[in-house]
Amino acid sequence: MSQEKLTYLHKEVQAVIDAMAVKEFRTANNKLVIISDELDDLLDTTADEDLLVELSKYQVLLNHLQIKLNAAE
Repeated sequence: MSQEKLTYLHKEVQAVIDAMAVKEFRTANNKLVIISDELDDLLDTTADEDLLVELSKYQVLLNHLQIKLNAAE
């Protein structure tokens, strides 16, 4: 199950990055908000230490992307 979560996060984060690359900032921001909420839920409900480490990496990446989006808008 944890690999499915990570694969899903990877795909969704890539979609945000792709939207930013073509300057669709509103779409990227909307996706980013949804992914951030889902990531928060995963962090709150996961007890597996290895998965928590991987999820925290995505959390840092999403925070960085949010900063970039705010600067671009």
